[in-house]
Amino acid sequence: MKVSIITVVYNGAQTIRQCIESVLAQDFPSVEYIIIDGNSTDGTQEIVRSYGRAVARFVSEPDSGIYDAMNKGIQIASGDVIGILNADDFYAYVSVIKDVVNQLSAGNFQACYGDLQYVDASDENIVKRQWNSGKYSSGAFLNGWMPPHPTFFVQKEVYEKFGKFRLDLGSAADYELMLRLVHKHGISITYVPKVLVKMRIGGVSNSTLKNRLAANRNDLKAWKINNLRPRFYTLWLKPLRKLIQFI
Repeated sequence: MKVSIITVVYNGAQTIRQCIESVLAQDFPSVEYIIIDGNSTDGTQEIVRSYGRAVARFVSEPDSGIYDAMNKGIQIASGDVIGILNADDFYAYVSVIKDVVNQLSAGNFQACYGDLQYVDASDENIVKRQWNSGKYSSGAFLNGWMPPHPTFFVQKEVYEKFGKFRLDLGSAADYELMLRLVHKHGISITYVPKVLVKMRIGGVSNSTLKNRLAANRNDLKAWKINNLRPRFYTLWLKPLRKLIQFI
């Protein structure tokens, strides 16, 4: 089995090196690493190119945002399984991909996910939030559940069958994708009960009440465009579930 890892970045010179090295350190033998850059001007391109052929594909050009860049990466990926690791994130240990592949292969699953830690932006040893996903059960999205997207690995044929990221949902595009694949189409999914990814704190969707309300509207749109109906409490449970993640 071949695994494609996609990193999208724009002006990420401060963090991209650790992200890249966490992928290159993986002990799984067949990894295709793809980096899609939005035409960075801060030295990011030079850092990526310094790794030479260790980065299988490097594309640097203007794009229409992070999810457009992700779609570009998915389109050119040649792996059987695709994972997406943002430039601010890094894999928690060297056997993440091996553990994911073993879990997928154990039951011929179409997707896999795990746990995630939010760490301090300046000190990765300081854990701010712990996202323990838990095992998926049918209908969990109705109760505000979702897996952390950076830990979400999917067979490429799933993207080919059910589509990639929508570009009209802002920061809710990853939520809509997982809602569509898992809740609507019922792809088979499995859980690795380990912290797979560490993410530097600082996401925008929950940073202010205004941003939270905007995210809530896009979450509702994600249900509507898929002809799905959430429960009256679904979209408020989703952010409330995050409160228990804080340490």
